[in-house]
Amino acid sequence: MKTSPSVGEFLRQWRQRRHLSQLELASEAEVSSRHISFVETGRSLPSREMLLHLSAILDIPLRERNLLLLAGGYAPVFRESPFYDPSIQLARQAIELVLAGQEPYPALAFDRHWTLVKANKATMRLLCGVEAELLQPPVNVLRLALHPAGLAPRIVNLREWRAYALKRLRHQIAITGDPVLAQLLSEFSGYPETNESHSIAGATDVQYTGVVVRFQLFVEGITLSFFSTSTVFGTPVDITLSELAIESYFPANQQTADALWHLAHPECKSTSSPLSSVGVTQGFRKK
Repeated sequence: MKTSPSVGEFLRQWRQRRHLSQLELASEAEVSSRHISFVETGRSLPSREMLLHLSAILDIPLRERNLLLLAGGYAPVFRESPFYDPSIQLARQAIELVLAGQEPYPALAFDRHWTLVKANKATMRLLCGVEAELLQPPVNVLRLALHPAGLAPRIVNLREWRAYALKRLRHQIAITGDPVLAQLLSEFSGYPETNESHSIAGATDVQYTGVVVRFQLFVEGITLSFFSTSTVFGTPVDITLSELAIESYFPANQQTADALWHLAHPECKSTSSPLSSVGVTQGFRKK
């Protein structure tokens, strides 16, 4: 039976994960390296305040800080509220405002395991053709994108975007040490690196010389090109909020901007629209 690490072992694991020596951590914490050594070997039991101080310096996730406090014999201090709990109503409204304000461009919110929490209408319009099973809650955002039955067959630059997504996931694992993320990485790494859809008219390989990796999706006869930004809550004290991220996608060219506008306003479709000849609304009707 696996036992939980002691408070000293817990701190040592996070210090090593952050690639800090005992002396470097002691210097940041303004304590002696001897004190850090004694804490890690169990010769000294740190106070609750010292544990919170060290965990802040090590940038330990709030969920793990609670476990550290428990290992030290102290009660957890960070609460975890369900997303629809009244206590985080204002934060939830802020997320909904951000998602709605991103229209007609895609945006979605997800948790630490890339589980979809909320998405705007523009995001849902791009999911035509995705296997129904992948859209059953809980929906994993990366699985939705990389799975052969998901968006992958329509991602024009799948090899490049897949490499970027997996690198991002590896970085997240290095920071958090989360075993669930490690399992997801193992699963996603087994998915095909390329799709077989490049023969579709308009789907071409693109060499990038810019500063961001674009997300290119083949939709209704044209290639939509996006770049993305991520937003997180600043200095949260609730575990749920600390683990939420909002991913917003912006058009990387005018063709994409125009196409997204027409997808959102099919009644205004004109013969000049890049989607005018492919029936914008047909692929997005609910079954």
